[in-house]
Amino acid sequence: MGYAPTTTFRIDPTVKQRANEVFEELGITMSTAVNAFLKAVVREGGLPFDMRVEANNHASSPAQKKHENEGRQPLDLQRPTGNASLNHAFIQKKDEFYTQYEDIEKEIVNYPGRFNDKTVLCNCDDPFESAFFRYFVLNFEELGLKKLISTCYAESSLAGLEYPLAFNSTTPHRPYKAEVTQVPEPTELLRPDGSLDIEALFALKSNTLNLLHGDGDFRSDECKELLDQADIVVTNPPFSLFRDYIKQLEQYKKKYIILGNINAATYKEIFPLFRDDKIWYGESIRSGDRKFYVPNDYPLNASGCGIDENGRRFIRVKGVRWFTNIENGRRHESLQLTEHYTAGAYPKYDNYDVIDINRTARIPADYPGIMGVPITFLDKYCPEQFQIVMLANGNARTNIEPAILEEVGYMPHPEDRGGVGMLNGKRAYARIFIRRRTS
Repeated sequence: MGYAPTTTFRIDPTVKQRANEVFEELGITMSTAVNAFLKAVVREGGLPFDMRVEANNHASSPAQKKHENEGRQPLDLQRPTGNASLNHAFIQKKDEFYTQYEDIEKEIVNYPGRFNDKTVLCNCDDPFESAFFRYFVLNFEELGLKKLISTCYAESSLAGLEYPLAFNSTTPHRPYKAEVTQVPEPTELLRPDGSLDIEALFALKSNTLNLLHGDGDFRSDECKELLDQADIVVTNPPFSLFRDYIKQLEQYKKKYIILGNINAATYKEIFPLFRDDKIWYGESIRSGDRKFYVPNDYPLNASGCGIDENGRRFIRVKGVRWFTNIENGRRHESLQLTEHYTAGAYPKYDNYDVIDINRTARIPADYPGIMGVPITFLDKYCPEQFQIVMLANGNARTNIEPAILEEVGYMPHPEDRGGVGMLNGKRAYARIFIRRRTS
């Protein structure tokens, strides 16, 4: 057995506490996270994120002043390579990933009649660069929409590029809102190159373009007012702000179809919505990765990146799902169970009176008790067939009601990091505890 040396280092107590909260949600330890970071350093040949001194218009940074005093060239810190560029994007909250038209189309067709006489809101980086805006304009009549509202975000690198709007303002590319209540004839709506004819669309008197007072952030008061008008929200919110976005939609009691990362289902703010049958996955994405367009200055060093035939940069992101609270038929289809329970094939956790199931396909048809299944079970979840009991991860001990912990036979284990399932003294991955419904 290999020997793993112990390393001691000082950490700010507040940073340590906040980091541990994140790691507990992910079901990993501080040690695991540090080891992952060190492996990334080895893999990338440097730090797996960008470190730079940002310049401003008023004064140079100390490092820049030192360079200037020494008569040297300004600092030019290079972007990270490989997957580090993706890590950098998330750390810096620069998750400007633009959904493809085809992915939107494949999902929306699963909700026939749901958009009839509805007002749809799409929070975008720039509506005229957004496939969401394009889809709902091109399908406005077929879906029977009452109104389409789309907002522009000032901080986006694409804001104003497709169709710069001055609005007689001294500040170009200011955020705006586009409101559409009718569309031209198809022959007038598209240019010869296939792009939307924005002039023709907004030549119709009932359609309007107006400046926003703020930056177009979905949390601003004016964007909340637009949300209040909407019946359905369809968009790709920043993955880094997914919790806030869902929270706001739930607060305003809105219907929605939005893209997010599969791991968002384990967030303490999101999982109870799955458990209580208030949110579920959409229809069209159940596995694999998805292609997203990115800004022109986005680094393309990670695997799966490229430039398409139209010169647009793209990356491929794994673990993407549509999250929705709009009914669709597939989620009510029962999972076909072909396995049968034997004690030797399904071990129990050390700290729960629950059996572990490492793949959804191995759920036994005849086990009457509580079972721990992978997060990917949610792709197959049928609420008429199963009941979700809880999520066993690092937050279970503090987030789950004592009565439920008693029901699943929880016995604290010194190594379970707050409630992670233990198998033969080792922590398992985060598991969803479920039981079969009998009626």
